[in-house]
Amino acid sequence: MTSTLLDQPTAAKDLKESTPQTEPRPAERRRPRLAVLDGLRLVAALAVLSWHWMGVQGWPAIWHGMSGAKMPLGASIGAYGWLGVQLFFLISGFVICMSCWGRSLGDFVTSRVTRLFPAFWVAVLVTTAVLWFAPQRWGVDSQRPTLVRMLTNLTMMPNPVGTTNIDQSYWTLWIEICFYVLFGVVAAFGLTYRRVLVFCGVWAFASIMAISSGFPLLNSLVQPDFSWYFIAGIAFFLMHRFGPNLLLFGMVGFCWLMSLNRIERLVHDNSAGAGHQLSWKITALVITASFALVGATALGAFNRVQWRWLTVAGSLTYPLYLVHQEIGFEMITRVSRYLPGYATVAVCLAVMLGAAWLLHRFVERPFAPMLKRGLARSFAQVRSNGQVAARS
Repeated sequence: MTSTLLDQPTAAKDLKESTPQTEPRPAERRRPRLAVLDGLRLVAALAVLSWHWMGVQGWPAIWHGMSGAKMPLGASIGAYGWLGVQLFFLISGFVICMSCWGRSLGDFVTSRVTRLFPAFWVAVLVTTAVLWFAPQRWGVDSQRPTLVRMLTNLTMMPNPVGTTNIDQSYWTLWIEICFYVLFGVVAAFGLTYRRVLVFCGVWAFASIMAISSGFPLLNSLVQPDFSWYFIAGIAFFLMHRFGPNLLLFGMVGFCWLMSLNRIERLVHDNSAGAGHQLSWKITALVITASFALVGATALGAFNRVQWRWLTVAGSLTYPLYLVHQEIGFEMITRVSRYLPGYATVAVCLAVMLGAAWLLHRFVERPFAPMLKRGLARSFAQVRSNGQVAARS
């Protein structure tokens, strides 16, 4: 959800310097941009939006808790929209590995901070303002957000310290951060084919141990409900860069099987929100389709698809995800007084896409480079043991 395709794969020269001679080598050719992944990210964001806007039943502040009666088809489709998160994580494993290959740990941290935080900080402030002034509020907190809650949310880590998210869709960001921490350990030693494979194997084993042991710290770190998507995404990237083999297919197959096992609990939990029992078979079919689409993209099935609008779609995905829930609820409450259900969704979606574009154009694009330069200087000082600051 939160990954980017703006980072291009490293050049072949960089790969030669960082990859031992005994490891597989990618073909010496320019690989096309995987534009389809940008489109899939937007599909994932829209799926999650459909879950919150139409699939969840019983939220009295929107549709009077009766979205199923107002939009039966939308509610039926939206009831499975939460699976967009799983697609997000699959793509994230692929893209993070691609974007930091051949780069230092400092470069990896810089790319993640500059990608995630500028739009997030603004989204937290705007959402807080909306919830403060809105006459109707919903979510886990029935009161106006406090200053402490807002400030804690700016860290992107409110849940681990016992504070609720300003926007409940932000829970996925903590899952992403856990992935970054784990993958950052490998990035610190330099990414190679073998190291990444070992990392995937160790993470998979640790996830099994977390499930069987129930150890809270291990469970929080390796996230066994979602780790399989990241691991499979990494394996798909290795297929894309170095070519497929039986080991990588086996790793993806194992992750697919484990993901089907773990969604049984998620199906049960989300059935309560949907207001009816969700089908495990439909859920498994959507998960399988997600694996198949990302895998086909990795293997070059969609290389000829280079529509420019897909790049725009990719740039809007993260900002849309940040602003769609609480702010979207406030919009739906007001617009639905004058328009029927589907028209309300269409109007609110258009406004949300416009807001996402504004966040991308006037927050991400100008401030991310500034933050990147500052962090680059900071890591340069770290590498020189503080000597950069001493000479300045």
